[in-house]
Amino acid sequence: MKKPRVDIETTHRSVTRRALVIGGVQALFVGGLAARMRFLQVEQADQFRLLAEENRINVRLIPPARGEIFDRNGVPLARNTPSYRIVLVPEDTGDIDVVLERLAQLIELDDETMERAKAEIKRSAPFLPVSITEKITWEDVSKVSVNAPALPGVTPEVGLSRVYPLGSDFAHVLGYVGPVSDYDLGKLENPDPLLRIPRFQIGKVGVEAKSEDDLRGKAGAKRVEVNAAGRVMRELDRREGAAGVDMQITVDSQLQNYVQARLGEESASAVVMDVTTGDLLAIASSPTYDPNLFVSGISSKDYRALTDNKFRPLASKSVQGTYPPGSTFKMIVALAGLEAGVITPDETVYCPGHLEIAGRRFHCWKRAGHGEIDLKDSLKQSCDVYYYDLAVKVGIERISAMAKRFGLGVRHDVPMSAVARGNMPDKEWKRRVRDAEWRIGDTVNASIGQGYLLASPLQLAVMSARLATGRAVSPRLIKSINSAELPSGSGGEIGIDPQHMQWVQDAMFSVVNDRRGTAYGSRIIDDSVRMAGKTGTSQVRNITEEERRAGVTRNEDLPWERRDHALFVNYAPFDDPKVAVAVVVEHGGGGSKAAAPIARDVTLQALYGGEPPLETYPVKDRDRIEKQQSDLRGIRPVANIGGSDQA
Repeated sequence: MKKPRVDIETTHRSVTRRALVIGGVQALFVGGLAARMRFLQVEQADQFRLLAEENRINVRLIPPARGEIFDRNGVPLARNTPSYRIVLVPEDTGDIDVVLERLAQLIELDDETMERAKAEIKRSAPFLPVSITEKITWEDVSKVSVNAPALPGVTPEVGLSRVYPLGSDFAHVLGYVGPVSDYDLGKLENPDPLLRIPRFQIGKVGVEAKSEDDLRGKAGAKRVEVNAAGRVMRELDRREGAAGVDMQITVDSQLQNYVQARLGEESASAVVMDVTTGDLLAIASSPTYDPNLFVSGISSKDYRALTDNKFRPLASKSVQGTYPPGSTFKMIVALAGLEAGVITPDETVYCPGHLEIAGRRFHCWKRAGHGEIDLKDSLKQSCDVYYYDLAVKVGIERISAMAKRFGLGVRHDVPMSAVARGNMPDKEWKRRVRDAEWRIGDTVNASIGQGYLLASPLQLAVMSARLATGRAVSPRLIKSINSAELPSGSGGEIGIDPQHMQWVQDAMFSVVNDRRGTAYGSRIIDDSVRMAGKTGTSQVRNITEEERRAGVTRNEDLPWERRDHALFVNYAPFDDPKVAVAVVVEHGGGGSKAAAPIARDVTLQALYGGEPPLETYPVKDRDRIEKQQSDLRGIRPVANIGGSDQA
């Protein structure tokens, strides 16, 4: 049967439409294929020709520039400088030993450098570049470049190296950077790929370590084309990373330099703090060391010299060191007694040179005793018996609580390594840590800053600042990040009766400015900058009754490590406090003799912003001070690795 004409036309239109769609798809496919073939054969011909000759593309990380560090006045403390280095990619090298031997014939490579390089090559992925040597000269770079055909996989590069322009002055504050170790990687769950680059440097201690994430920055990347011999043919593209942030710390480099020089060869530490903002203006430990030695890897000889020194130059004593605070703790006990209402400033205690408590005799430092003594004189003359008696009345719980209000027994938030908490014990602490009950003798020992009490120089400086202002001042070390100012540590009111604070402050003033005060020899003559302070001497050995009867051995006649620690805390000016200072001289003997003179000199240097006029010193001291200023002028201390028996 013949189809109607309408059906035939409909079928024809449908077939024609399908044919057009299919034809269009085929044409589009053929056109796309032709365009792709043209792109590959014409536009990418050179690249594929090189790849056909066994070239390949490598993606390499670009280490970012590390953030730099400056002092409060913009003086550079940690900078980056261009440095030439030689790197080797193991998988491009072939026989590594042969290549290293050829390299050693061109440039100077000692045995230690060679062994370290071989160890890193074994430890690293074969495609990662390993730094063989750094800080080489342009002449060495030229030698390696000229002999490139004989050194497959070896390439000279320009990188950035960390430099500490002021050397040892800031070693204990900034710390140093060094190559990433297996230990460093083991501490991280998901380490930054940058850290896998052999010899990549990170902060090891101090601000460099504590602010590592901010200072490091973010990596960039580049694609490079290398030939079969491992030589870089060209750079295809590059994506720059983000540099680390720049930091400004609160320390004044000139004051820091002076404090380091003034501490000299002593095993000692000093902290200078702005009592208004909490800024740490100087924070020094002695002896010190040169952090530049660690940047590329310190030699075994230099490192042994530092670790074998009994004065511990690697330790940041200002924040890590903890010591019995001795008589510098008496202000805390006095305030605890005043706040508890168990004493008044006029009440007296009789000091015969000792006090019998629970069948045991506790001695005063003055064998003959002080006689009748009140609050002011007890601090001025540092009578121990007064505080034995007071502590029994107040109790350790109130004393410990007061100490913590003034920053003792508290780990302060300062970005330095191993910041110590110290120890301000109470009954619960002894049960928990010593598995023993607290005894009344423990309270008596605590009253003069002995026994279980421990405090760092940083904590003692915070205590002094809070005594000066009546505010909960907190230490601040980082002033700004990328020019953005960080909050100050001014704090709020500490909550002590102002009258009680005034009584203790007046007593501290008499310690330094009254003829019978223990620090009278270190007073300041200029009325506008007179200081208030307190001496301290903490025992490191037990004195037996037999030795007391025979006569206590003088510190000068004891081995250095058995001598007492010397301490002094102060603030100035008395009428308008600006700075607080704490000085600890390890095994220095008496605080009035060893620590107070250093603290006085440091205080004046901080207040005057440089050398104070000789008129601020007592007349009898001026010739000596003038010579001292001349000797210290312009000194920049260097690493003391020899040690000394003189404290």
